[in-house]
Amino acid sequence: MAQQSTPPALLHGLTSPSTPKIETKPEAGSTNANTEPQSDPPPPSTPYTTFTPREKRALTLLLGLATITSPLTATIYFPLLPLLRDHFHTSAQAINLTLTVYVIFQALSPAIFGPLSDSVGRRPVYILTLSLYIVGNLGLAINKRSYAVLIALRAVQSLGASAAFAVSYGVVADTCVPSERGSMLGPVSMALNLGACIGPVVGGAVAYTSGSYEWVFWALVMVGAVLLLGVGALLPETARSIVGNGEGRKRQKWWDQSWYEICRDWFQRSKLLGGPGDNEKHGGSGHGVSNKTFRQRFRIQNPLACLRMIFHLDTFLVLWMHGSFYTVDYSLVAAVPDIFKTIYHFNELQIGLSYLPRGVGIISGGYCVGKFMDYSYKLTAKKIGWTIDKVSGDDLAKFPIERARSRGSLLLLLISTATLLGYGWAVSRHVHVSVPLILQFIQGFWGTCFYTTYNTLLVDVYPESPSTAAAAASITRCAMAAAGLAILQPLLDAAGRGWYFTLLGLWSGVFGAVAVSLLRRKGMQWRTRRMAE
Repeated sequence: MAQQSTPPALLHGLTSPSTPKIETKPEAGSTNANTEPQSDPPPPSTPYTTFTPREKRALTLLLGLATITSPLTATIYFPLLPLLRDHFHTSAQAINLTLTVYVIFQALSPAIFGPLSDSVGRRPVYILTLSLYIVGNLGLAINKRSYAVLIALRAVQSLGASAAFAVSYGVVADTCVPSERGSMLGPVSMALNLGACIGPVVGGAVAYTSGSYEWVFWALVMVGAVLLLGVGALLPETARSIVGNGEGRKRQKWWDQSWYEICRDWFQRSKLLGGPGDNEKHGGSGHGVSNKTFRQRFRIQNPLACLRMIFHLDTFLVLWMHGSFYTVDYSLVAAVPDIFKTIYHFNELQIGLSYLPRGVGIISGGYCVGKFMDYSYKLTAKKIGWTIDKVSGDDLAKFPIERARSRGSLLLLLISTATLLGYGWAVSRHVHVSVPLILQFIQGFWGTCFYTTYNTLLVDVYPESPSTAAAAASITRCAMAAAGLAILQPLLDAAGRGWYFTLLGLWSGVFGAVAVSLLRRKGMQWRTRRMAE
């Protein structure tokens, strides 16, 4: 697709920083008329973040592990459905209601805790949601009789598991300049989707070997406890509304510090590891640091406030791209057990293992998409003559971030549509099992590329409230996925697998191409108008 010409005003705005006009004035107190005017030295630029590369690498690992709860919990449950139906002596439709409840609260959780983390902080919200997650899984492991309690605890489990996605994107926006966010989001996405890879395998192994579901929830209790310990011990507060760019972190209250930092400060005060001067050295100026008490910071915003983002033209297109390909991925995942059991006669363990190619594709895609996003950003900046500021971060109000993030999307759309069409007709013609497994790998690869890229773009265009923006993405994708699940079986029965995946591929491909084209042509213009309102 031809690149759009850059408007003169934009070119002026982009090129002017490279040749600044320096106003001069006579030196104060000078009486010599021939004295050369002296220019004031430019003020030092404020760094976007004071988190060191080593700290950001540690955050990347910690965030990836913390966000594993959502995909792991969602996918480990699928192979357990027959066991739960028999144990609670209820119908398949009643057990499927537990999936619906999970998806509903999967949408609500980021809408509640995402905006809350923008005001209260990332760390308290992470601790709260992981505690809810442990309580939900503990109840599910203990409950052996009540179907109503099963429904309620699935809601608690989903509330605790599903907020990590939005909060993690907030941490990335807090600590990374736009040109380098891909290098952090890529590994986070890889670790995040590790749960989607191993979840069905673990669940399938349980269903096949033990015939019991209880130890799965006990295992999730242990996972939650380990993550809670890791977050409590190692995660510092990063929210820019609280710690600014990270300066003055040591001057924050105890609840904003990791347990490691609290212990280190205690030892320093005791002169075991250092003198009291360290506090001043690390304290900095405290630029942008909030000194409000926790009660003053705590306010529960309207959980549906993030829905307003949907009605802006630029945001709607980004949300469509993110949500539509999550819907495609979720629909394919939900169809896998029926396809491989009916056509290829797989048992429960083999069905769980059949998810592995998709999981490998997701992990590979998460690694590649991070590097590609950073490369696309640099290439776009080079084409328009933009000098990337890796210290203070670029002013995205003047940068065509929509064009940078959406590079290559049209080619990827063509590949994705062909993959879905091939998958549908391959399974409908009962071809060798290796073909759909390879196509699942490809689908996992491009699927994670799409929704990682466009969720990152959504965070880019809402820099002041990144977790709220990620919550809007979560609501949109969950609503679209729920609608896709609702029509999945009727469409499969009416049209057959070949035509179902053909329609799914054409729907995502055609509307996706329209959304990408509009976003590249008009996205920056619509965003500028929105920000001026």
